[in-house]
Amino acid sequence: MMTPHPQQAALEHSLRDPEGFWSNPAERLHWHRKPSKALTRQSKTLPSGVQHEHWSWFADGEISTTYNCVDRHVSNGLGDQVAIIWESPVTQTTEKFTYKQLLDEVEVLAGVLREEGVRQGDVVIIYMPMVPAALIAALAITRLGAIHAAVFGGFAAQSLAQRIEAARPRAIMTASCGIEGAKGPVSYRPLVEGAVAASKFKPSKVIVWQRDQLRWNHPDKLGGQRNWQRLVKSARMRGIRAGPVPVKSTDGLYIIYTSGTTGLPKGVLREAGGHAVGLELSIRSLFGIRGPGDVMFCASDIGWVVGHSYILYAPLLVGATTVLFEGKPVGTPDAGTFWRIVEKHAVNVLFTAPTAMRAIRKDDPNDNLIKEVGQRGGLKSLRALFLAGERSEPSIVRAYQDLLTQFAAPKAVVVDNWWSSESGSPITGLALNSQEAISTGSSAKTERPLAVRPGSAGLPMPGFDVRIVDDEGNEVPHGTMGNIVMAIPLAPTAFTSLFEDEERFYKGYLKRFNGQWVDTGDAGLIDEDGYVHIMSRSDDIINVAAHRFSTGAIEQAILAHPSISEASVVGIPDSLKGHLPFAFVQPRASAEYPDPLSAIPSPQLFKEVNALVREQIGAIASLGGMIQGRGMIPKTRSGKTLRRVLRQLLEHGAEGQYDASVSVPPTVEDAEVVEIARGKVREYFEKKTKAKL
Repeated sequence: MMTPHPQQAALEHSLRDPEGFWSNPAERLHWHRKPSKALTRQSKTLPSGVQHEHWSWFADGEISTTYNCVDRHVSNGLGDQVAIIWESPVTQTTEKFTYKQLLDEVEVLAGVLREEGVRQGDVVIIYMPMVPAALIAALAITRLGAIHAAVFGGFAAQSLAQRIEAARPRAIMTASCGIEGAKGPVSYRPLVEGAVAASKFKPSKVIVWQRDQLRWNHPDKLGGQRNWQRLVKSARMRGIRAGPVPVKSTDGLYIIYTSGTTGLPKGVLREAGGHAVGLELSIRSLFGIRGPGDVMFCASDIGWVVGHSYILYAPLLVGATTVLFEGKPVGTPDAGTFWRIVEKHAVNVLFTAPTAMRAIRKDDPNDNLIKEVGQRGGLKSLRALFLAGERSEPSIVRAYQDLLTQFAAPKAVVVDNWWSSESGSPITGLALNSQEAISTGSSAKTERPLAVRPGSAGLPMPGFDVRIVDDEGNEVPHGTMGNIVMAIPLAPTAFTSLFEDEERFYKGYLKRFNGQWVDTGDAGLIDEDGYVHIMSRSDDIINVAAHRFSTGAIEQAILAHPSISEASVVGIPDSLKGHLPFAFVQPRASAEYPDPLSAIPSPQLFKEVNALVREQIGAIASLGGMIQGRGMIPKTRSGKTLRRVLRQLLEHGAEGQYDASVSVPPTVEDAEVVEIARGKVREYFEKKTKAKL
């Protein structure tokens, strides 16, 4: 029998003996009160009378996450190490903060917040652009034992108002403006003031970071508004600072709001102790970032869980350097931005979304900009490119794997990984240093990661017991698609509840399978070697003549066509088969497809694409239609395709209701894309109708 790979061994150990497994990484952190045990299981009774299994991590321990992220490293003589590098191509600014400087900023701002009335257990909303003040704010809030709730800067006033009502924050920390790519400054004042006016709950303070690009002049229009820089200057002159306030391991560290099916946001609550232990291990093991000298560049936003985990907390927990990026993968100024930052700061790991890589390839189809940096040795520090946020099609993984093999560090890999706001860290992936997960020391020998399998999101990470079940909750054989679920308990980074809403937690995640499994809402399969393949959201399964097909699998087949760079598949009603798959595709830029494109593809292209679908999926999955165009597939700011929007447009178009409203979430990256798609749907059906006459 073959010896299991260290990643497989770590997973098995974590599931067989969670107590022993998680006690080891917990020893690397500073506890104000050491926990007596790692895992506690108990039964919880809801107000409705429902009982379900519950769990908690390091329940009797006390910890300060800010102390572990900042003070601890300064105390250990690492104060001069660079903690944060701010790269802002939109303002042409680069700024660095050492751990010593970061501690100074956090201590003073925490003192300011305390004077402004923030206390342990209070909630503070962070509504900020990607500036260092946003990270300092989060660390200052947690330093007081308070809870932050970061909302993506630029969210509409109504969406922010919903989160204010849900969180009931003591204060809002915001900025005078954000800068959206090349569009210039966007004033936050009307958004924040509009949200406060619309909300039934009124926070007592709004603290404004003034930016030179667009100022929030004459605060106090609503009362309680404060100039951030002036408060800090005053506190510094008066010697006002705040020390770390330890909290119980099971106390909240932050809330992150996700879109709920009812339209009301769900507040995922992250607990302090488990979060710190699990996240510290994940960045060491999965990402191979192990301490001072390592540089992590997570090109996300602090409004998303990815930004919370791998821009802010994880790199600082191990004393590494984090790159904070204010810009876009393209257009600030061009598609070479990521690669030049990797070169400039000797980045070891780049973490972004597949959407970003598609955008880069669209603007730089021949990879000239990455090759330019690579040929002068600028990517030699890069050990891995991590992709998450949506499914990474095999063509993207293969293309960038080839480029990394040519230009990056020896054995550099592209790693697709899968996770969610609820999990707090990757549920699956391929660990760069999986020995770290089974060693108590940081000097373990690095093992080569498991082989990349394009189309798969890797194997489960420690603590996540991933299964595939049918609609009745019965496990299905390897290779069979079904509902992706997890057994209790989840890994320490994961949530154990929703903020002040236990009933919704049960109904949303446990009720479907009677408390036996935690429902992820995703569909996919586990292959014979244990690799997890995420195919789509459960509600993106198309039922064709009683056959269930994943939109992701059909998209993968379509993207095998060399002329297509992007695809999104939705179901369209059919009187005979119930539903048929329908594709929105974006052709690659070439002489064959000059703009403007016709919404209806050539018969030859449609025939070739359908042949690929039949070959890879089966004849029953043949497309019921295809619309082609550029810039018409809407996405969220985190890169997820809004299939529901496309499906609504298509259904309205089939009925000739081209101007009917569709439900566009506030997380949409560019609302104009929805209107482009609407125009394409109109063109498609009008031409089809005309052809029949």
